[in-house]
Amino acid sequence: MLKKYLTVFFISMVPIVELRGAIPIAHAMGLPTITSYVLAIIGNMIPVPFIYFFARKLLEWMSRQSSVIGKAGRWLLQKGERGGNKIKEKAGKNGVFLALLLFVGIPLPGTGAWTGTLAASILELDFRTSVAACMGGVLLAGLIMSSGSRIVMLIMGLF
Repeated sequence: MLKKYLTVFFISMVPIVELRGAIPIAHAMGLPTITSYVLAIIGNMIPVPFIYFFARKLLEWMSRQSSVIGKAGRWLLQKGERGGNKIKEKAGKNGVFLALLLFVGIPLPGTGAWTGTLAASILELDFRTSVAACMGGVLLAGLIMSSGSRIVMLIMGLF
């Protein structure tokens, strides 16, 4: 059982997959919803401070390289800038917190805590605001994914 919980925890840390993939996997493994939800949230939030403080610096360094690393760094940096600019355009100056929360919380590809935190650093939001918005978004995404995957499992007759 511990192995299954650790699987959910570590999958939720993986970029792109994050909690959006960890929760359905937890449900497919038959783990309890609340425990899976909490583990996935904790796992998804652990990388946030590191992303906030180090990701942009790493991507800027990578983008200055001339190899495949440079291309990857430029692509990732541009993705974060596009996400940050999209949030800023749609939300205006005062609605950035809510927009970032919704950006992270709506479980679509490329809108998780990793991209949201990178966008927050590009928007130059302070650390507390960034973490609070990402946490709210991760909680929302977790609720959506838990509900959605439970409904799918019920429809398929797996519960």
